[in-house]
Amino acid sequence: MAQICLLISILTLTIPHLFLSGVVASATFTILNKCDHTVWPGILSNAGIAPLSTTGLALRHGDSKTINVPSSWGGRFWGRTHCSEDSAGIFSCVTGDCGSGKLECAGGNAAPPATLAEFTLDGSGGLDFYDVSLVDGYNLPMLVVPQGGTGVNCTTTGCVVDLNGACPSELKVTSSGGESVACKSACEAFGQAQYCCSGAYGTPDTCKPSAYSELFKSACPHAYSYAYDDETSTFTCANADYLITFCPSPNTSQKSSEGQKPVASNSPVINGTMVYEGVLDSSGAPTCTHGFQSQAIACGVTIVAAIWLWCQHF
Repeated sequence: MAQICLLISILTLTIPHLFLSGVVASATFTILNKCDHTVWPGILSNAGIAPLSTTGLALRHGDSKTINVPSSWGGRFWGRTHCSEDSAGIFSCVTGDCGSGKLECAGGNAAPPATLAEFTLDGSGGLDFYDVSLVDGYNLPMLVVPQGGTGVNCTTTGCVVDLNGACPSELKVTSSGGESVACKSACEAFGQAQYCCSGAYGTPDTCKPSAYSELFKSACPHAYSYAYDDETSTFTCANADYLITFCPSPNTSQKSSEGQKPVASNSPVINGTMVYEGVLDSSGAPTCTHGFQSQAIACGVTIVAAIWLWCQHF
């Protein structure tokens, strides 16, 4: 009987540990739509990395979706807009379309222009690397807010400004009704090497910011504006969950474009870091899994103690 009790005790401690190792090593991503219209998020894993449980979904105004992401995952999130299904059942979007013909992107990438949130979890030094990129253009305001993470560069990043109204005419994408729905990058619009950081311009020394990328940068100083915009645009966290919000702040549309640069956001700056107002809504914050770890360990210890006391009666 003593051997049986010992075996039960070992299993009671070991099984939760095996379970927890998978849970704690993962991150929770919550996608929240604060736009006044439906957004259809798309998700693409990096090459060689398994797809997540969903690769495409629909979020109406105020809706959110929480996704568990395994350790060492890497990939991107973006929002699709003006989506519909035709008479043949083919699903497509005016911006951010992934070409799958369905709600799920299933390995399809965002057609530019699209605002991207990019992640590499458990990278160098065990840190998560993340950014919001306008390198492939812009279609929606987006913020990434780390939850519960640590690190000197573990902070909010994104583009809170609606740039569609301020997009120069040569970069502007319009819907069939004439509405400005996205803003191309100069690379996408003109295909020239100096804008694409390719060919003779394929190094940080030769590829410099253009007037077009600086337009994006002035409005969204923490977002990637061109390929080598690393110093002010890459952020790192350890042990974080993430909240991705579309249209995080109301009334931030930049009007009157036609060659006029958008004005940088008036959000407050604390210690050199942009703090965006209206996005830290506790109702949309994901639940951190790290508290679950300590509770489960305490529970396991309690069970083992109870089993041991019970065994003393035999």
